Amino acid sequence: MINKKSTRQYTTMLGLFSLMGALLLGCGTSEKPPANSNTTAPTAGTTASTKTSEVAATRSYTDYRGHTVNIPTAPQRIAYFGENYGDLLVLGVQAVGTSTSMIEGKVYEKQVQNVADLGFPINLEKALELQPDLIITANTDEKQYTALTKIAPTIMFDTFAPLNERLLHLGDLVNKKKAAEDWLAQYKIKEAEMWSKLRANGVKPGETASVFTYYPGDRLFVMGRTGLSQILYEKDGLKPTPLIQKALDEDKGFVQISQEVIGQYAGDRIFILNSPISEAQQSTKQLMKSRLWLQLPAVKQGHVYAQDISKTDSDASTREWLLDELPKLIK
Repeated sequence: MINKKSTRQYTTMLGLFSLMGALLLGCGTSEKPPANSNTTAPTAGTTASTKTSEVAATRSYTDYRGHTVNIPTAPQRIAYFGENYGDLLVLGVQAVGTSTSMIEGKVYEKQVQNVADLGFPINLEKALELQPDLIITANTDEKQYTALTKIAPTIMFDTFAPLNERLLHLGDLVNKKKAAEDWLAQYKIKEAEMWSKLRANGVKPGETASVFTYYPGDRLFVMGRTGLSQILYEKDGLKPTPLIQKALDEDKGFVQISQEVIGQYAGDRIFILNSPISEAQQSTKQLMKSRLWLQLPAVKQGHVYAQDISKTDSDASTREWLLDELPKLIK
């Protein structure tokens, strides 16, 4: 199981990671925010014409990094900066602004409509022009956070928290908690059906899995608590290998490894996340021709599966899509 610690990593490679889905941000976890008893019907992001100058009811909210903020009980104009925009969509919410580069190539890209581009890194002037009444950001940089708070109430949000926790927290923030609960209930049913189908197709209880991807510069990563790993390592799913479990216990989103030790991380089933960057694609091809790779048990048994990294995010929209795609992938 994934540990819950109040830590999060950011790297200087953040810009390129935004093109590589699950590698976008470093690891972090969520602490449960105060319970919200508000039951007002939500309209977050659905009435763009609502003026932010109108006085709205507010409530106190403490984010997972310890910031206590007065936020609208029913936010109308949300600026969202994070890689899991698909979470908003399953709640029926559209933000007024986001970093659209994080949406390009995603399975839900066509569902994102009338949303302004905030740039990457976030453009403060553009954010100010949108007049948001709530800013939700995955970035834990305190300097940027301070700047954002001068525009609107700002919450640091742990986009790498487990889906069942993250979606409830987000639903609470945007006054869609009931919608989040209902979606999760249906998702759990569909998820159980998917694993039953995979068991019938030969996936055995207790089998392990590993997720690998290359980054430009011939850098090989094994995924921890981000992206595809979140759906694979669910309770009834595949299991992490011991070294990957160690990374999960340490709340690591991913671990850079050398090609020579890939066998120590490789599971009974291996998933390769294809990068859109040619240099990384070449590294992947070279790996798959190497003796180290060809000698792995999963490779010998034909238990290797490839998918575009942009289609393996851990957001709710992608997770729902993967429920249909994984049985097609694992045959």
